[in-house]
Amino acid sequence: MATGNYTAVTEFIILGLTEDPTVCVILFIMFLGVYVVTVTGNISIIMLIRGSPQLHTPMYLFLCYLAFVDIGYSSSVTPVMLMGFLREETSLPVAGCVAQLCSVVTFGTTESFLLASMAYDRYVAICSPLLYSTHMSPRICIFLLGTSYLGGCMNGWIFTGCLLSLSFCGPNKVNHFFCDYSPLLKLSCSHDFTSDIIPAISSGSIIVVTVFIIAVSYIYILITILKMRSTEGRHKAFSTCTSHLTAVTLFFGTITFIYVMPQSSYSTEQNKVVSVFYTVVIPMLNPLIYSLRNKDVKEAMRKLMARTHWWS
Repeated sequence: MATGNYTAVTEFIILGLTEDPTVCVILFIMFLGVYVVTVTGNISIIMLIRGSPQLHTPMYLFLCYLAFVDIGYSSSVTPVMLMGFLREETSLPVAGCVAQLCSVVTFGTTESFLLASMAYDRYVAICSPLLYSTHMSPRICIFLLGTSYLGGCMNGWIFTGCLLSLSFCGPNKVNHFFCDYSPLLKLSCSHDFTSDIIPAISSGSIIVVTVFIIAVSYIYILITILKMRSTEGRHKAFSTCTSHLTAVTLFFGTITFIYVMPQSSYSTEQNKVVSVFYTVVIPMLNPLIYSLRNKDVKEAMRKLMARTHWWS
């Protein structure tokens, strides 16, 4: 970090969601509950997959790493947001703000790549079931996981590098509940076209690539399902995709609203609400979606509970 860039501003004040004390208490209780469910639910998914041999398949391997990413994603934002509800003023040192932005972008980008990898996995399973073991071999799974995490780290580094190139010499109040790039950019007294365009190109290209992979995968899946003569076969094939489709729709729907739509088309308050949804709520919903709408997960959970009951 270039010390010269931060001679005036040494910390940022996070304004949060609201200043109303009563609303703060209500939101603190609500989001504390959300965070507990998020951590508990995702840890449960990880433990269930690791402890159930029938779930040791590529699909659930990706789900296990998605659960880990969701824990990191939510933990990057929610604790700071909760502190904001308890204090009149929440401040973060510049280094802490940079670290938070880097972790949010890294985990968020990794999640988008993992969702694309899961879509490819479903495409191979339904469209080329005889070649599944070849096309989703352990080597390919490791490659897809490595690419997902590497892509997340690279995008995080791009945002961090652009933020560190800025100078902050005036106001330091961030009109958000975490250190997001856009509100920080508004506080800079040195930002130029490059600091605007590079993160936008990086995020935009990742969204386009991952959404394209998901869309093409599901187009082929839909064509394959429609060609099936058996109604039961269609239902079984489609049921294996509903959980993933739900997660994809929720995640990319909110991400597109924030990073693709023109900022003039929505207010700062709308930005905050949508950001709460994709950084705090969706990490809680993912384990619920995959457990409540997935027969394999429910069956593994039933067997694990029966085994635990037998031992007790």
